[in-house]
Amino acid sequence: MPNAAPLHLAAIDLGATSGRVILGTWKNQKLALKEVHRFPNSFQSINGHDYWNIAGLWNEILTGLRAAAAALPKGAQLASVGVDTWGVDHVLVNDTGRLVYPVHAYRDDRTQAGLKRLANTRAALERIYAATGIPNVFYNASLQLEETVTSCPAITDLATRCLFLPDYFNFLLSGRMANELTIASTTQLLDVHSADWSRPALDHFRVPAQWLSKPVLAGTKLGKVRALPELPALAATQVIAVPGHDTACAYDAMPANPDGTDLFLSSGTWSLVGFENDTPLLGADALAARVSNERIGDGRYRPLTNVIGLWLLEGILKDFTSRPTNDAAWSALITAAEKLPAPAALLDVTDPAFTNPKSMKAAIDAQLKKRRLSAPKNLAGYTRLICDSLGRGHADAKAAFERMSGRTFKRILMVGGGSKNRLLCQATADASGIPVVSFALEGTAVGNLASQLVALKAVKNTAAFRALFGKTLQQTTYIPRTR
Repeated sequence: MPNAAPLHLAAIDLGATSGRVILGTWKNQKLALKEVHRFPNSFQSINGHDYWNIAGLWNEILTGLRAAAAALPKGAQLASVGVDTWGVDHVLVNDTGRLVYPVHAYRDDRTQAGLKRLANTRAALERIYAATGIPNVFYNASLQLEETVTSCPAITDLATRCLFLPDYFNFLLSGRMANELTIASTTQLLDVHSADWSRPALDHFRVPAQWLSKPVLAGTKLGKVRALPELPALAATQVIAVPGHDTACAYDAMPANPDGTDLFLSSGTWSLVGFENDTPLLGADALAARVSNERIGDGRYRPLTNVIGLWLLEGILKDFTSRPTNDAAWSALITAAEKLPAPAALLDVTDPAFTNPKSMKAAIDAQLKKRRLSAPKNLAGYTRLICDSLGRGHADAKAAFERMSGRTFKRILMVGGGSKNRLLCQATADASGIPVVSFALEGTAVGNLASQLVALKAVKNTAAFRALFGKTLQQTTYIPRTR
């Protein structure tokens, strides 16, 4: 439909360290993007626990949607809006949607007792993995909810619904409470063999089954934006349940080869390495490799593993007074790091000490000292060490997936903040032995918009969107270097 009227869509894309509202315009089978609002995000601590500022996020969303409406051509309207966020975190509400419990951040260490208990009970660990396809990780919503019910038993009388963050913001926009499938699949509570909740997992973690409704598929229309005094211009705008998990959106945006030989890497605070598959990847090897069988918006599987990611670099910057604050300074830092010799040894990026240390530099130095290795002398040295170590972590994930799936991957497709870091891209290519294709795109926002376009029948499906969008993408290919 090359001559159809342009469609204007808004993607609300919330990350753990920043959020953005992107205005997308689909015209002549091409997608144009305009960032209309960007804002910082962080959890805050009170009395030893970490929480999200949910009211603050909602106000930023409203600001962004007003900016999106104001940026439209005269007489145009937003056709739809969709929300994606990071995984696992959630709100507990009553029948009217009122919050009845503070919204904890996933890095809060309140889950440690439950994490260790499950880790030390082999039979239960294997049973939960077989039921959900999700490994035992500190941030899982299952462990968070278990701790909530244990520490505050009265919550089972106060709360009537559990909404994950994109579900909650969808509710604030549309008035409809619905759990979406991709975000549900991050929780360790979804049945790996169906599109509904796992009763054995709910029972094990003591999560009331009535808190959750059967998840809807991405692309479900939740209704028009309700009558909000802050958003009078959006009365005709459709709220669409896009893939609620930002990683699922990022994967949808990548122009993958239909033959299945591409490995996906969404590089940000976390490095999420995985591939698309018709079936989950289960069994003892998958459990040992901590493979998460998360879902694609259409219900299929996205086996992936988490490498700690640029959280290491974000953390180390706090320990240096002189650190980059703009693109030019970042480029200078990467250039300085590239000129350094390769580290004699790499970090063990699976070290739990890196999860949420008070000082990332101290945590890195402690690991190096334990291994009788010298610490880098400056920020460039730490940057080189971190990027090379993450590159090896990405390569290890590739090798594990090839061994377990029987596939051979020919390329790594990379999006996210890390795709702009040429040192990290090259380190990943060198360690993995295959080309890394880095895409210059707002991956999560694009995937969010793609789901809206499919729901509005402007595009047939995700594969068709990838084929069209891939033609317009700027990309850089990093070829492995022999050493």
